[in-house]
Amino acid sequence: MSTTSRPGHRPPPARDGWVALVPVKPPARGKSRLVGLDDDSRRELAAAFALDTVTACLATPDVGQVLVVTDDAGFAGSLRALGAACIPDGDSGDLNATLCQAAAEAERRWPTLRPVALCADLPALRPHDLAAGLEALGVASRSAPAFVPDAAGVGTTAYAAAYDDFAPRYGGASRRAHLDAGCTEVAHAPATLRRDVDDLVDLQAATALGLAPRSAAVVAALGIF
Repeated sequence: MSTTSRPGHRPPPARDGWVALVPVKPPARGKSRLVGLDDDSRRELAAAFALDTVTACLATPDVGQVLVVTDDAGFAGSLRALGAACIPDGDSGDLNATLCQAAAEAERRWPTLRPVALCADLPALRPHDLAAGLEALGVASRSAPAFVPDAAGVGTTAYAAAYDDFAPRYGGASRRAHLDAGCTEVAHAPATLRRDVDDLVDLQAATALGLAPRSAAVVAALGIF
């Protein structure tokens, strides 16, 4: 008997797959470093980045579930419509505490899945690139937590660990913090997984890689480049 997928419906997760943990600031407060753009433009870009990132996660075969943490109830509705699960941020302002909260909730819901934290500002991310990055993280994290550094080699865009060892160190020079904590670096992950966007230089670099549809449409409408 065949089944028909419904919008927003996620099939039961495959055993030993991943649950992507995606922290999302309310778009009205996101991307403050996109200097030169007005508040509405930054809000539109932040929303598009998050929607495109979550869409890429949902389209990646090894990702069984996506759990978004956000305090924007209205935007959470848009993310749920894509197929993501959403919870409020009980540790707003502390990203690492937020991710640990998300990991604890993911373990309660999907104990057979492996948690991976992902930035919500990866507008060029493609499912096949995420799949390749997850494969590398899966191998690297067998004996210790593992992470993907950002394109600048300073921050972190992805972090994976077993539930019992899940202790991310995002913020500032997080690449060094993760290395100092004994995490394994996955330095040769696909470029689209490493290209987060904080400022207009980052956005131009992401645009050169090829933006996902929502982000591409907003950038084109704003006439930024």
